[in-house]
Amino acid sequence: MVNVEGDLHMTSGEGEGTYAKYSRRQTIVIHETKPVIEKATIEVYKAILPKTMVIADLGCSAGPNTMFFMSYVINIIADHCSKLDEHDPIELQFFLNNLPGNDFNQLFRSLEKITNSITTDHMGDLPPSYYISGLPKSYYSRLFPRQSVHLFHSSYCLHWCSQGLVNKEKLESFNLPIYGPSVDEVKEIVMKSHMFDLDHMKLFEANWDPYDDSVDDVVHDIASSSQNITTGIRSVLESLIARQVILEKTYLMHCFKSLGPLWPNTLRGRRQKI
Repeated sequence: MVNVEGDLHMTSGEGEGTYAKYSRRQTIVIHETKPVIEKATIEVYKAILPKTMVIADLGCSAGPNTMFFMSYVINIIADHCSKLDEHDPIELQFFLNNLPGNDFNQLFRSLEKITNSITTDHMGDLPPSYYISGLPKSYYSRLFPRQSVHLFHSSYCLHWCSQGLVNKEKLESFNLPIYGPSVDEVKEIVMKSHMFDLDHMKLFEANWDPYDDSVDDVVHDIASSSQNITTGIRSVLESLIARQVILEKTYLMHCFKSLGPLWPNTLRGRRQKI
């Protein structure tokens, strides 16, 4: 049986089929949430005026999206403090959380990109001091002491699916149920929990092909879109499928290649939305 907590991780590395290279769909989603991130960050800061603001990114994975989130928050705080002409420096503490199988080594190797981005944005002005720690553990268990985190962030609930050249028994034993709730259902769950206030919710569409930014409904290059969709799925699910069906990487790559030709029957020249 699949042990999600022990087996799941985005495909590591920086080459073909890796999450770092094929996570543009997640990038599109996180850019859609920029106004919400900015509003929440400023409201939390203004409400508590902390000397050290603690921020947790739950499900950070390993790739450019985590770098974008942290640099964006740093820039928001820096710009806000600059407008208010505040001279008492604030420090930021980021906790990057994911399951233990996540490629934290790659994540921390890429931290230099944050420094370069912030230096470029502020052109000589000193941004807030920031500190970054990894937290390899499931967020379904307790991660922090009580009242120790000011802002939590979690982006993109992944939709699970699978396809592979395996025998019937193994195929049927691979079961990851998916349910996409409606907006009203999400609101109801949040309100019933009595743990959160729901300030903003927006439902938007994105193309299944993360490299297709067209707004019409016609797929102009079905072969290319099929490949992009397949590779994006692989970057997320490869680790779980490999663990379940116990395939060598070469055979697993063949399984995903066999998925590509199936997409044209689904697309039929029409762009699919998520």
